Amino acid sequence: MTSRCTRVAIVAEARAWIGTPYKHQASLKGVGCDCLGLVRGVWRGCVGEEPEAVPAYAPDWAEARGEETLADAAFRHLVPVACDDFGAGDVLLFRWRDGFVAKHVAIAASTASMIHAHDGACVCEIAIAPWWRRRLAWAFRFPGVT
Repeated sequence: MTSRCTRVAIVAEARAWIGTPYKHQASLKGVGCDCLGLVRGVWRGCVGEEPEAVPAYAPDWAEARGEETLADAAFRHLVPVACDDFGAGDVLLFRWRDGFVAKHVAIAASTASMIHAHDGACVCEIAIAPWWRRRLAWAFRFPGVT
């Protein structure tokens, strides 16, 4: 773990990815990433080497398998926090609908906005509107955040 693991550094690194085109399974700043690829890239920029290899996954992986794969990985490598207690630099996991597994991830820029990659768009910072808050399933902190 590097000394760059601060909330300010995490948000700055995530914002440096803004404008990166959406590319399924990619994680290369300025070239392409998906939502998980964004978090992986921020991890590399602020924490260090990725803790595990990410297996190939299809766009419908969550629906097809019905397992909390994303949340399970987050529990292995991140520190859980209460959904109503997240802050800047924390990782947010969302369910598209009740009863579905969490399959979207973003990084909180503040308690009011987040940075994420979404199919068909570039990485962007958006407000955490009520629609998103209703779908927030878990929140996590990068290890060693100061």
